Amino acid sequence: MILHGYWRSGAAYRTRIALELKGLSYEQQGHDLRTGAQKDPAYVALNPQGMVPALEVDGAVLTQSPAILEWLEEAHPAPALLPSNAVDRAHVRAMAALVGCDIHPLNNLRVGKALRESFGADQAAVDAWAARWILPGFEALEALVARHGAGWCFGDAPTLADCYLIPQIYSAARFNVALDAFPRLLAIDAAAKTHPAFVAAHPDNQPDAD
Repeated sequence: MILHGYWRSGAAYRTRIALELKGLSYEQQGHDLRTGAQKDPAYVALNPQGMVPALEVDGAVLTQSPAILEWLEEAHPAPALLPSNAVDRAHVRAMAALVGCDIHPLNNLRVGKALRESFGADQAAVDAWAARWILPGFEALEALVARHGAGWCFGDAPTLADCYLIPQIYSAARFNVALDAFPRLLAIDAAAKTHPAFVAAHPDNQPDAD
């Protein structure tokens, strides 16, 4: 497998976490989003959207991290990142979507670039914009973890929800968003800092990291 990504991309980060949790071997191909490398014609030929991540596997190219993570769960079911019960699976997917649909798309690199170039936002304004979406989302997620978690977002082992949460906490730090109001989320982040799969997937530990 070849994972096309960028060391600081939240979507690529969550994909690396899932790959590491599954214990799968993969190569990496970095595309520096800051320089527009993801729009190179050779990469666009693989992924017409020109975004990361993309996963080359068995002659196919899989795009969009939610689809990649669901494929990983189907193709490599052990260890499971979704519960066995259908209702519980829906809860985990909802927690993942809370981050993946309602927080992350509003504070990724291209949104920050648009805020700066089209609206003249400085870094303080970009940080405030990110906080506007991270804080209410994390407030809801904190409540869901209180309801369902037992050391991780759902239960006592990592799930897809944690694959989404940890990169968003990393992003919150980059935008100077204080997370003191979310002790359960911070406890999960602390657990991830000592978990080999999450350590291996961390942006600082990637071959294309600055």
